[in-house]
Amino acid sequence: MHTLTLLALAGLGAQLVDGSLGMAYGVTSTSLLLAMGTNPAAASATVHLAEIGTTLMSGAGHWRFGNVDWRVVAKIGVPGAVGSFLGATVLSALSTKAAEPTMSLILLGLGLYVMSRFTFRGLPKDRLGQPLRKRFLTPLGLVAGFLDATGGGGWGPVGTPALLASGRMEPRKVIGSIDTAEFLVALAASLGFLFSLGSQGLDGTWVLAFLLGGVVAAPVAAWLVRLLPPRVLGSAVGGVIIVTNVRTLLKSDWIAVSGSVSTMVYVVLYAVWAAALTYAIRAHRQERAAEEGAGVAVRAADTVKML
Repeated sequence: MHTLTLLALAGLGAQLVDGSLGMAYGVTSTSLLLAMGTNPAAASATVHLAEIGTTLMSGAGHWRFGNVDWRVVAKIGVPGAVGSFLGATVLSALSTKAAEPTMSLILLGLGLYVMSRFTFRGLPKDRLGQPLRKRFLTPLGLVAGFLDATGGGGWGPVGTPALLASGRMEPRKVIGSIDTAEFLVALAASLGFLFSLGSQGLDGTWVLAFLLGGVVAAPVAAWLVRLLPPRVLGSAVGGVIIVTNVRTLLKSDWIAVSGSVSTMVYVVLYAVWAAALTYAIRAHRQERAAEEGAGVAVRAADTVKML
């Protein structure tokens, strides 16, 4: 019961962040399952089965609040589904011994990208409103979908920053569209795992626990996306992913370091994470102060004109 409660809370927290930031449900949940000793393919399959329900609820919430561009959903979601099905098939063919550190390495790379991207660069705001072309969205969907299935997450960490970096969509519509398209990705990945693995290694109660936590958080996250600072959330989530997967790699046969070395690595990681969070919070406050200052200047100029 304690494990199920923990999984439900993890699903709630992961979906709250995912629905607000457009990423991190898969990588956070899969990292937790790997840390608990779950088979990598079974971990990814468990998360994707739960995501069928959470992404459906999240997409409905984002649609209700006007956060979805359906043209982008179609152009990126269909190739994403193809990539995720292929990724599920590839991961299912790997041995457990090889798959666990491989998946953790992919997740670690995604975590480093997420934390550095949002800590140091924030969100671009130019080129807003220009159309996104199919020749950009199709390969992006294929790669993001493949990484999502093989790494247990990656759709959001790859797709969301890429669309944000294009500067052609409002951040809330990027997040809403990515979350909505993820339903197709989760469905295709789940089918790939079920065809390749059957029910081997899957625990229905674990899937249900993740699903319940995510369903509760999904509508709240769709509303919070307008309020929470993505820069700080991205830095925080990236740190969680990095620390969790470094832990898995340090315990794997690839590295297998001593306890004292592991402790030193954790100290460095937590210090870097704290510094990144501090920088992100300070940068967010500076950006907000600059925006407020610009608003005051505009209002003052308007008042002068009226006089």
